[in-house]
Formats: sequence, C-alpha cells, structure tokens
Amino acid sequence: MDQHFLQQVEADVRRALEEDVGSGDLTAALVPAGRTAHATIVCREDAVICGRPWVMETLRQAAPGATVHWHVDEGGRCRANGLVAEVSGSARALLTAERTCLNFLQTLSAVATSTARHVQAVAGTPARILDTRKTIPGLRVAQKYAVRCGGGHNHRMGLHDAILIKENHISAAGGLAAAYAAALQYAERASFIQVEVETLAQLEEALGAGVTMVLLDNMPLEQIRLAVGMAAGRCSLEISGGVSLERLPELAATGVDRISVGALIKDIRAIDLSMRFDGA
Repeated sequence: MDQHFLQQVEADVRRALEEDVGSGDLTAALVPAGRTAHATIVCREDAVICGRPWVMETLRQAAPGATVHWHVDEGGRCRANGLVAEVSGSARALLTAERTCLNFLQTLSAVATSTARHVQAVAGTPARILDTRKTIPGLRVAQKYAVRCGGGHNHRMGLHDAILIKENHISAAGGLAAAYAAALQYAERASFIQVEVETLAQLEEALGAGVTMVLLDNMPLEQIRLAVGMAAGRCSLEISGGVSLERLPELAATGVDRISVGALIKDIRAIDLSMRFDGA
C-alpha cells in the first residue's frame, strides 16, 4: 500500500469519527474507565469481506492498544454467521469505535461482494469487469479498492488521471476527430485516452481517427456484435450503459474487452455484520 493510499484511509477514518463521536461518546462514558472487553465481528450472510485497512485505522485512532485477530482474509469469502474477527481492548474505546468499524466493513464488503458476482458472471470470457466514477462522494478510493478486492478492475480514478471523451466533449470540441486530436496533446499525463460512441457510424469515425480505446454506450446487443467485427482488433472495446448482472454472460460473449458497471458501487446493499461483546 502506497503512502497516498494510507493517507486517504487515515483521512476517511478521521472524518467518520469526527462525524460520529464529535466532542465525545456520552454513552461509552457510562462504562468504568479501566474495564477491558473482548468482542467478535460476525457476518450474517455470505459475503466477500473487505475493509480491513479502514477497520485497523479506526481502532488505531479510536481504540489505541486494541488487538485484532482476523479469521477471514481481506477479499476472502465468509459464510453466513461466520466469524470475521476478534477484537480486544478498552471497553469504552471499542464501544466508540464499533459503528465506524462496521460502517466501513459493511459498505466495502458490499462492493466487493457485488463485484465478485459480476466477475463470476463473465468467467471464461476475455471480458474484464470495471467500475465507474459513480461513487459515494469522499469514498472513491475506498470503494474502488473494494472493487479490486472483489476481483474487478478500476476505470479512471477521476478526471485527472485519464481522458474519456463523451458526447458533450465531442459536441463542444467540434467533432470526434477534433476532440481526439486535442486529447493526444495530453497523452503523457493520461493513463489512457478513450472515446465514447453511440452508433456504428461513430465507431467507424473513431477507427478512422486512430482511436485505440472505444466505449460503446448503450448499444443494443446486435450492434455490439457488429462493432466487434468492425473493430477487428484495431482497438479495445468497452461496453457501458444498460448492463445488468443477468445480461452479463451474453454481453461478454460478444468478444468485447471490458464491461463497466456502475451498479458495482451505486446499487449496493450493505452487508449484515455485527460486533458483540462477550456476555452480551
């Protein structure tokens, strides 16, 4: 994990604790100051577990000295009612940290679990599953990390690291070829340059302009098949828009290289986890 990632985790946790704890945990103060506790984190449903860096950072900030024994690896699968981790430390501090730990764990495990289902749906095909920028504001690094834990791949992190030329860019720049030519000036700063097309005619124009990465936006299945034949390996093809888990096998079977799915992150349901103290 690089330094930027660790700094982002620290900032995420600090912000979450400030939001939850504020000037102090009034309820935890009811527990004698010197009392210690042992707690277990249990997952109530089948899931891919993700979020360990955020849990560990939460404990570092809110419950220094706490010890954790993980029973499921990061990115590992947990069966319903399975034991995820055991935590020991100051009872007051663990009570304060509990909800923030679980919030990160339930949210990131949900993304990882959703991603794993989508990846499984295209198994045996060349297609890779990618995320989008449809993330919870402030949690993009965390949620894209969770996609990787689920076996998926990241699209661009933001507007700063890659170029995706969409219909509005094409219109404002004076056409597809003009927009792509302008983008090439920033090639050294961008991890990739991709052009979005909505029709086969636009795909032909993109191929003529030398575009090497094309995003097929909301194309019907038969047009996607035709697009794969037209590209004939001259560019990588990605599908976006109208993608569902049920449709993934037939979409992947067309021979496209990438399928980006906003639902990996934006349509998740939190995983059911709980932290219980011994004797509770």
